[in-house]
Amino acid sequence: MGAGTLSGHMAIKLQSTVGGFSPAFLRELPQLEQAMIAHGLDPSEFVISKDRASPTMPFLGPFFYDYTVFVGGENFTVTEPNDLAFYEYFHQRCVAEDEAAPAQQPHRPGLISRIFRWMAQPI
Repeated sequence: MGAGTLSGHMAIKLQSTVGGFSPAFLRELPQLEQAMIAHGLDPSEFVISKDRASPTMPFLGPFFYDYTVFVGGENFTVTEPNDLAFYEYFHQRCVAEDEAAPAQQPHRPGLISRIFRWMAQPI
């Protein structure tokens, strides 16, 4: 898919209190956005915030970062050691197939609610 497939779509918004995202993460971002679009998600509805996870040791710097994803008035936070670990986790959640739905559910949950349900599960 070329850049033309993203026309009409704005990119995921990124913000950080710890110096930004790694160049490797930024190189992978277009692939994530294309996967999101292919699975019915609009990247422009997502904001990813990267912050220092606590506790940290001041003289060594952070060992982990908190990545908070905001979408549709809701948010969830995942703690990962680096941007690419977060990327892999979030990408898998965006493209994963729905779990087998219990028989009592009349319909499949929407993609956004599935992402929030997955993010609420322990790793």
